[in-house]
Amino acid sequence: MTIEVTTEAELAELVGEPMPRALRKERSRLDPLHEQWLARSPLCFVATGGADGSCDVSPKGDPPGFTMVLGPSRIALPDRPGNRRLDGFRNVLANPHVGLIYLVPGRGDTLRINGRARLVRDAPYFDRLVVGRHRPRLALEVEIEQVYFHCSKAFLRSQVWSPEQWDLEALPSRAAIAQRFERPDDSLEDLERYYGPQYSETLY
Repeated sequence: MTIEVTTEAELAELVGEPMPRALRKERSRLDPLHEQWLARSPLCFVATGGADGSCDVSPKGDPPGFTMVLGPSRIALPDRPGNRRLDGFRNVLANPHVGLIYLVPGRGDTLRINGRARLVRDAPYFDRLVVGRHRPRLALEVEIEQVYFHCSKAFLRSQVWSPEQWDLEALPSRAAIAQRFERPDDSLEDLERYYGPQYSETLY
């Protein structure tokens, strides 16, 4: 029989209350150490929610330091060429609340930022966001409401950074996945070539 948890009281009874240090670490403004982490992070996951309650999580990546610190409580993430679905951006237009997790390769701990976002189509700092001759057409500005470091337990449990745990041949190639779901009329050979070494030359 499945027993569902339906109240916060039940949840607290099962899991317990947070330890004081888990609450104490939260800030509303960037500390120099937070900024140092942002300067070293090449990858971020941005979570958004639509007006209807639907959710989206989108990875954002660039060279380390791609997120620009605009002030003690404001950051900006440049947009880069992608699939143009714009699910997260559409959500921001309807609901500005966002959650971000910043990763640093090899590190199990992460930096979490929650706040309110807006889309900006141009600003003086865009010239400093150029990578590979690409000047972004959009940036996601986030007004920080919560920022704190998260421990490494999930990464230790998953061993995601341990190469000996990697099995790169266990799943179909990116080309095979694209042929099945996105480009059924293209040959696998053509797709393998498209997603080969030259793919990295078209990122910007």
